[in-house]
Amino acid sequence: MTDRGVAIVGAGLAAAHVASTLREAGDQRPIQIIGDEGKAPYERPGLSKGVLQGKDDPESVYIHEAAWYEQHGVQTRFDDPAVAIDQAEQSVRLASGAVLSYDDLVIATGARPRTLDLPGAGLAGVHTLRRIPDSLAVKDALVEGGRLVVVGAGWIGLEVAAAASQAGVEVTVLEYADVPLRAALGDRLGTYFADLHRQHGVDLRTGVSVTGIEGRGAVTGVRTRDDLFPADLVLLGVGAVPNTELAQHAGIPIGNGILVDDQLRAGEHVLAIGDVANATNTILGGRLRVEHWDNAIRQGSLAGRVLLGEPAHYDWQPYFYTDQYELGMEYVGRSAADNEVVVRGSEESGAFIAFWQRRGVVTAAMNVNIWDVNDDLRALVGRTIGSDRLADDGIGLAEL
Repeated sequence: MTDRGVAIVGAGLAAAHVASTLREAGDQRPIQIIGDEGKAPYERPGLSKGVLQGKDDPESVYIHEAAWYEQHGVQTRFDDPAVAIDQAEQSVRLASGAVLSYDDLVIATGARPRTLDLPGAGLAGVHTLRRIPDSLAVKDALVEGGRLVVVGAGWIGLEVAAAASQAGVEVTVLEYADVPLRAALGDRLGTYFADLHRQHGVDLRTGVSVTGIEGRGAVTGVRTRDDLFPADLVLLGVGAVPNTELAQHAGIPIGNGILVDDQLRAGEHVLAIGDVANATNTILGGRLRVEHWDNAIRQGSLAGRVLLGEPAHYDWQPYFYTDQYELGMEYVGRSAADNEVVVRGSEESGAFIAFWQRRGVVTAAMNVNIWDVNDDLRALVGRTIGSDRLADDGIGLAEL
């Protein structure tokens, strides 16, 4: 067995921030980062944005330069994944047979794209988007005049649809729900995003069920109950599944992720962070599993602070952002589909702020093409503010 210290299972954004937090604080205990991609930790948002659009080089998504890990005494095993955790022995067994001992374990195994049990789902040309090779494969297939069918109108699906449309690809989006993004944004703003795509020539169909993918060897179309949509390329964007198998087999409690407290602890000497963590949020007063960039950074840093012995807790509002066509958006908070929506400014202008309220309390806020206001919006979430004041752009955000 190797020296004890901190073993981090998973080599994504959250994992990198655990190591950074410890080293920046001067902590010199041994750190091992164990991954399964053969790559150093990187940021995933660019895979459906700049990298996919060809604006950014794939190397731009890496969090640290390659030499950072050795320079900071962080041992890495990026292509030797963990296959078992033994809590009693405080050890992790790797695919190579190596066994690493630990004083503290951080599970950062992330999530994987949800797949569909459909005829033809394994055909060439059918993709999901999670890792760098996925992004590059989809990018190479976005040929002008080609035909893309996106199954699912979530954030990934719509970002890919936007990139493909701008590349001159004929895009169809098939969404099971009647309104895309309804769970996150509600009917009004979900419809706003649907209209945005239709205005850019995307054939967005809602309330449809995909029944199969057609083709012999390679995809040629996607079938619904009523139609067949020709396709040279298909993207499945139907959500993600937390990678909990290692934890479950080790007897660590799971339930829509790994169950952790407000310090991200899943048990004695075991923490879980990032996409896989179903964590107790002290502000929202319940459990929350978040699959976003900001959460990975914050929870990685929080785990590092907890390991340093600080009295730190999961006490922030969720945040995410998206870029689609000329639209850039930031969102903070957690709304429900039935919350009241208040808009400050004009949706038609393409630059506005939206608030969600429940019984007068602001549950979330979103800035669309208006910048440097998200911190102000974050400060408003959780407060009781009259909807007329929220809508009045003559009242500064700091005055609300």
